[in-house]
Amino acid sequence: MKIELKNVIPVPLAGISFNQQSVWGNNVSLSSENNYLINAPSGTGKSTLISVLFGTRNDFTGEVFIDGKSTRNISLRDWSALRRNSIAVVFQDLRLFPELTALENILIKTNLTGSVSKEEILSNAEKFGIADRMNIRCKFLSLGQQQRVAILRGLAQPFSFLLLDEPFSHLDEKNIELTTTLIMEACKKNNAGLLLTSLGGNSIFDYHQTFSI
Repeated sequence: MKIELKNVIPVPLAGISFNQQSVWGNNVSLSSENNYLINAPSGTGKSTLISVLFGTRNDFTGEVFIDGKSTRNISLRDWSALRRNSIAVVFQDLRLFPELTALENILIKTNLTGSVSKEEILSNAEKFGIADRMNIRCKFLSLGQQQRVAILRGLAQPFSFLLLDEPFSHLDEKNIELTTTLIMEACKKNNAGLLLTSLGGNSIFDYHQTFSI
């Protein structure tokens, strides 16, 4: 999969000048063969970028192309197919259903894609150290536990690109290592690339290119 941004600038950031390393206001090409890092402080548009690439925001000038097709011409049905089969995401605000259990949140995704079994989910939850939290409603989980649930849900589908918006902000070093290993395994299994946003330097993955905002 190839994603291209052609002079894209979110409407709220109009009038701001961007440097040559920025994803905004430049021509940027992302290939699913590689990993990319977006390194920028809070409030500069990292989450906006994730939403633009996931097709949930279109308040920008310029053009975004997915495999040569402008996202402005992608139908809602085709967006649904892309999100189900090609683009996986872990949002910074997680977007879990608080009244559902951790397992139920993940099964919503697997019921749509059929790509990961319940047994695989529970096995990965064991690796994440949250196997004993899977039948607890998400509103009762800590932020770190919720973040791991959101990562498990994000990986519970086929994908060519994995979009990660500050995915380790509530995790300690040990759990970052565990989740990183599982993410790398999932990307290898799917022959996929990833794009990760971070507040500061992040050397967890081997990045093909680093951008600012």
